[in-house]
Amino acid sequence: MVIPADKPVLEALESTAERLLERHLSTTKEWFPHTLVPWDRAAEFEDHYEWSPAEANLEPAVRSALFVNVLTEDNLPYYFRDIERMFGRDGAWGEWVRRWTAEEGRHGFVINAYLLATRSVDPVWLERARMAQVQAGVVPEPPNAAEGLAYVALQELATRISHFNTGSRIDDPAGRAVMRRVAADENLHFLFYRDAMSAVFELDPSAAVIATERQATSFAMPGVGIPEFNAHAKAIADAGIYDLAIHHDQILQPVVMREWGVADLEGLSAEAEQARERLIRYIGRVGKVGRRVAARREERVAAASERHPVGV
Repeated sequence: MVIPADKPVLEALESTAERLLERHLSTTKEWFPHTLVPWDRAAEFEDHYEWSPAEANLEPAVRSALFVNVLTEDNLPYYFRDIERMFGRDGAWGEWVRRWTAEEGRHGFVINAYLLATRSVDPVWLERARMAQVQAGVVPEPPNAAEGLAYVALQELATRISHFNTGSRIDDPAGRAVMRRVAADENLHFLFYRDAMSAVFELDPSAAVIATERQATSFAMPGVGIPEFNAHAKAIADAGIYDLAIHHDQILQPVVMREWGVADLEGLSAEAEQARERLIRYIGRVGKVGRRVAARREERVAAASERHPVGV
């Protein structure tokens, strides 16, 4: 049920939601998961089957990324619960919530099917983790619609980047196709939320800044709650699939600073001015740490190349 205090905001943005939904429906392309999965490579699993990493030519970090990505998608029931709680089930907002849910459902299916058909991950490990993840039902729960839009805009873009970068590290053309198809959907979802949040900035800049500061400074990579998430997140960051530098350069700067123009807003309340100052300082710190971490990774890669030159 929509939070009563959010009703005026959602009603004021109803026409925006209608426009963005129409744009999404005219832009998105119909696709079918069964056409992307390499079924010819699938084989029956024996009762006492024991998986080995040798069955799939994947870097451990890429396997971690696939594991985190698919379990994030599998947690859809709880994301749907919160999206509907924030935006309601009526009008254009409700239509969007249901359309988004239907599209996200394909993502979990196609990635799961690819992983099992190609034996890219241990199926027992994956299923036990899925059970634990869905049983726990851990997802962020923004307290209102403005914070919800700020969060999902950042989250959808982070997911798109993670999916695309993961696919780029898979040598298998089928795996790349799966991850890029899912990433393309996530990008359209991001555009809906980004532009809906832009409308909040026009409607109430102070509330938008406060909401963005709260969500940006507490943002965690999608997948929090997954078993051994911290270890997987570290592997993903160390490999450069998704790290602080990416978060700063591809999310915080282009969306918060440029698209939403946080630094240039005028007429903010005192509380919003303080929130803006905290937000800009935070983004600056993330950028500095991200650049430092990226430089260290480049040094490690260069040192490894010297120890093991290609072709030697």
